[in-house]
Amino acid sequence: MSPVSVKALEMLNNLPKKAETIFAQADDMRSNFFIQRRRIAKKLANPRLLEIHFHTLRHWKATMEQHKTKDPWHVKQILGHKSIQSTEAYIHIEKMLFHTGANDEFHVKVATTAEEITGLLETGFEYIMTKDNLAFFRKRK
Repeated sequence: MSPVSVKALEMLNNLPKKAETIFAQADDMRSNFFIQRRRIAKKLANPRLLEIHFHTLRHWKATMEQHKTKDPWHVKQILGHKSIQSTEAYIHIEKMLFHTGANDEFHVKVATTAEEITGLLETGFEYIMTKDNLAFFRKRK
């Protein structure tokens, strides 16, 4: 959830209230999603696709963030949860899906120049340590 400025909130509150939703197209997008989902499920002969909802995508993103970062506080912040207990479900799902534990695997890279370090950080590598003028980075596989 992203912070919203006071000015943006005032502008939203001043919009004419013709319906319950702020964006009228939201209902059109939702119905289009359902139509496309039904069409794809039929074409692929996979009725399980009908079980995918908008909220399913939110769950998937949270689970993948938990897997990537192993940081429940980060996932909590992304989802806008008030309590870490709400976020714990994603930790359990991630453990069931990926069987994570002591055997986590990483891509490891070594950098010697500022440009290499910048490139690694920009592609999601995490700084680990410096030894013998070499900077060590890792990223989960």
